[in-house]
Amino acid sequence: MRIGIFGGDVAATGTLDDHVAAARTALDDGFSSFWLPQIFGYDALTALAVVGREVPDIELGTAVIPTYPRHPAMLAAQAVTTNEAADGRLVLGIGLSHQIVIEMMYGMSFAKPVRHMREYLSILMPLVHDGAVDVEGETLTARVGLSMAARRPFPVLIAALGPKMLALAGAVADGTVTWMTGPETLRTHIVPTITAAAAEDGRPAPRVVGALPVLVCDDEADGRARAAKAFAVYDTLPSYKAMLDREGAGGPADVAVVGDEAAAGRQLDAMVASGITDFVAVEYSRDPDESARTRDFLRSRI
Repeated sequence: MRIGIFGGDVAATGTLDDHVAAARTALDDGFSSFWLPQIFGYDALTALAVVGREVPDIELGTAVIPTYPRHPAMLAAQAVTTNEAADGRLVLGIGLSHQIVIEMMYGMSFAKPVRHMREYLSILMPLVHDGAVDVEGETLTARVGLSMAARRPFPVLIAALGPKMLALAGAVADGTVTWMTGPETLRTHIVPTITAAAAEDGRPAPRVVGALPVLVCDDEADGRARAAKAFAVYDTLPSYKAMLDREGAGGPADVAVVGDEAAAGRQLDAMVASGITDFVAVEYSRDPDESARTRDFLRSRI
C-alpha cells in the first residue's frame, strides 16, 4: 500500500509557493504522492502544474475535481496540460460533489448523477486516451479533438461510493478515491464492488485510494474530539453519511486514524487489510509537535 499526503491546509490558506514547498517536503519525506482538493480556493490543476514544474518524481493527484462546473472537454484539456507540466505524473480524481453545492451554490441541476457521470466519462476518457471524441448524450455533447503536440494518458479516478458509481468506475475509469470510508466498508463493499466491475469488463485491477484524517497523539479521546469538530460537515453530506453508517461509525471521528503510534499503527494495518492500493493521510493537528510526530509515524510506514 502506497502512502500519500493530502495538501488540504495549504490549498485552503497557502500561496502557490507554499504548495510547492509542501509537495517538496512530501517528496523528501519519501511519500509516493501529493494530493490537492478542488473546493473554493486555488484551481487544483493549475496549482499542480506549477508544483509539477518545480518538484520532480512525486505523483500529483486531485481529490477531487467536481464535474458539473466544467465541460469534460475543457477538463481534458486542463488535465492534459497539467500532466505535461508534471512530466506525466498526474492522477486525475473527479467527482460529483454534492447536491447542496451543485444546486444551491452553482444553480445547476443534480438530477440523475450516475447518468451525468456516465456521459461525462464517455467524453473525458476518449479525449485522455485518444485525443478525440464524437459523442452526443442527453445532457453532454462533444465533437472535438485535442491539438496538443504532446499528450500522454494518465489515470482517471472517480469519487465513487455507491454500487452504481463503483460499477461505472470499474468498467470505464481507472479506479476510485474515497473519503470518510472506514476499513471494513472498504474491505466488504468498495474494493470488491469496483474490482468485480473491472474484471467483468476485462479491465486491469482498479486503483483504490482511501483518504482519512490522521493524528498521532497521547490523548486519543481528545484527538477524536478534535476530529469530530474539524470534520463535522461530512456527517451531514448524504454520500459520506451512508459510508459512515455502513461502517457502524457514529461520525467522522470514529473512522479517523487517531492515537499513539501503536494505536495508529493498528488502524493503518486495518486499512492495509482492506485491500486498498493507496492511503492518503489528511494530517489535521495545528500543534507543531503533534504534526511532526504524525509525519514521523507516517514516514515509518512507507
